[in-house]
Amino acid sequence: MKRNYQLDTDDIIRSLCGERKKLLLQCCCGPCSSYVLEYLTKYFDVTVLYYNPNIQPENEYDKRLFWMRDVVLRYPGTVKFMECGYRGEDFTTMSKGLEKEPEGGARCTECFRLRLRETARLAKEGGFDYFCTTLSVSPHKDEKRLNDIGFELEKEFGVRWLPSDFKKREGYKRSTELAREYGLYRQEYCGCLFSRRETKGAEEKENAE
Repeated sequence: MKRNYQLDTDDIIRSLCGERKKLLLQCCCGPCSSYVLEYLTKYFDVTVLYYNPNIQPENEYDKRLFWMRDVVLRYPGTVKFMECGYRGEDFTTMSKGLEKEPEGGARCTECFRLRLRETARLAKEGGFDYFCTTLSVSPHKDEKRLNDIGFELEKEFGVRWLPSDFKKREGYKRSTELAREYGLYRQEYCGCLFSRRETKGAEEKENAE
């Protein structure tokens, strides 16, 4: 039976009994973060972590960073922001030997692990109670894979992973509504140049048919 991670989130929120815990939330972009922040700020003191070495080229990284800041600014005095700078070499090193993997394959798994490992490390260093990511809001992301990695890192770093599947309860739909309402830039590909090439190839094929 497929695990419902949203129910796990519900259980943890109930266990807090109204006490606000510190959460380090790895955010991939403004649109995905819009709904997740709307939801989680009701229960946690959230710090947004913008660590995304997979986003290529650097001007694309800067564009997404600008709109990520735009979303955070909608929570003045409520949501803190932590940006790690452009560290594209982290992704380049990680992806060596995985260049021919398809989107959604082993390269993506290692990309998830790269970003979540840094999130867990910084959560431990910063004394956070929980760490999490917005990635599961996307219908293109495998929530089981993300949560499996999160639980592995929970054991390694000793910081609690907040299990999630934010696309549940129309979370993805809400993120698209908020993105339109806020006037956010919505990127056309996941982040890396591999995903951009695959997206462009699919569009060209579709247009040719």
